[in-house]
Amino acid sequence: MSTTQAHKTKIKQLTGILRSYRVYHRYLGIGLGVFLIISSFTGFLLGWKKDIDLLQPPTQKGITTDLRQWISLAEMATIAQAALDSAQQLPDTRIDRLEARPDKGIVKVLFAEGYWEVQLDASTGNVLSVARRHSDWIEQLHDGSIISDGFKLVSMNLLGLGLLALAISGFILWLFPRKVRQLKK
Repeated sequence: MSTTQAHKTKIKQLTGILRSYRVYHRYLGIGLGVFLIISSFTGFLLGWKKDIDLLQPPTQKGITTDLRQWISLAEMATIAQAALDSAQQLPDTRIDRLEARPDKGIVKVLFAEGYWEVQLDASTGNVLSVARRHSDWIEQLHDGSIISDGFKLVSMNLLGLGLLALAISGFILWLFPRKVRQLKK
């Protein structure tokens, strides 16, 4: 087989591989595109959550940062549930967690349903804020856990592997045309 014939065979192989990679790259990109757009947009919003009051209520300041003067967590929980019921008519809403901010002298009480937050002065128990935390559902949409934890696990792994496959196929789509041009010279 002559050198020219070997070059033509190599070019034919490379262009065949290139065609198939274009198809894989295109369909993988289309399939992942929706997830990438959602993840990008929600990630952008989450980057601003501390700066936009609509996304997450601003953290208030309490009277004292001295932990010895704080009331008990049980009292805070009772006050927060009463405050949420009073403000939003949501009785007996289950508390998800309490976030203490010693440097601000407050405790944020986060509720399991509705993405509600009550901020309390930790020393007096005064209600400083009752507001919805939109950043929480945006975060769940961002990572897929808004559907289920199983969906989150599968979708985030597929998204990561898909992006890796797109990067590899994109590199091949960039590299192979250069090799074909070199062989044609």
